[in-house]
Amino acid sequence: MFTSLQGRSVIVTGASKGIGRGLALRFAEVGCAVLVVARGQDAAEAVVGEITAAGGTARAFAADITKAAETRAMAEAAIAAFGGIDILCANAGIFPAAKLGTMTEADFDGVIDTNLKGTFLTVSACLEALKASEAGRIILTSSITGPVTGYPGWSHYGASKAGQLGFMRTAAIELAPWGITVNAVMPGNIFTEGLADMGADYIAKMEASVPMRRLGTVSDIANAALFFATKEAAYVTGQGMVIDGGQILPESLAALEEMSAHP
Repeated sequence: MFTSLQGRSVIVTGASKGIGRGLALRFAEVGCAVLVVARGQDAAEAVVGEITAAGGTARAFAADITKAAETRAMAEAAIAAFGGIDILCANAGIFPAAKLGTMTEADFDGVIDTNLKGTFLTVSACLEALKASEAGRIILTSSITGPVTGYPGWSHYGASKAGQLGFMRTAAIELAPWGITVNAVMPGNIFTEGLADMGADYIAKMEASVPMRRLGTVSDIANAALFFATKEAAYVTGQGMVIDGGQILPESLAALEEMSAHP
């Protein structure tokens, strides 16, 4: 459908698994050159192997996005490998559970540092290269948790994801003069390695809370990000796209019961 991404340079952080891996594979599939960024070199190399085996172009880079020097090195690596940066997918994030009363200062700081400060550092490191691009794109991986919904144990995670959207809106204004758009995908419950670890009962309950009666896939998120990255989406900025199969729509469990009673 879209033909504007062939040959573009993309950085995907947190790309060794889950949504990040899906983003890296999908962008490579449409002809982008992808810098696969993860904390571990071996994990990043594994995804690069998948991409190159399918005929795509990718390089691996290990970085801790909470460190400014490492994000700058990441940007420099993309420029050296691909000649510039056109698209940044700031996807890296963590979601350890801890309820209030047991959550420590270190727990809170760790999530905010990775999910929110990491977004700021990643964008800052890539900024000059994005300004030099013909069509700079920044795509954040936020969530419905925080901006729209809540879940016990994830108050720090929710705060970080809501914070990303606040960052996005002002960044979109500031970067508009260079034609750079800043948008966010907001996944609902997506089936990834992390969700699989929550167990079958948890997954079944999550599926039951979604009107479409299934969890999303990483491809569902990657396709939305792909749209934001295109030249065709050049007039869309400062927006969050919810991708959740209708999860946030029912006003109560009764709404889902009524749906099932009258298909």
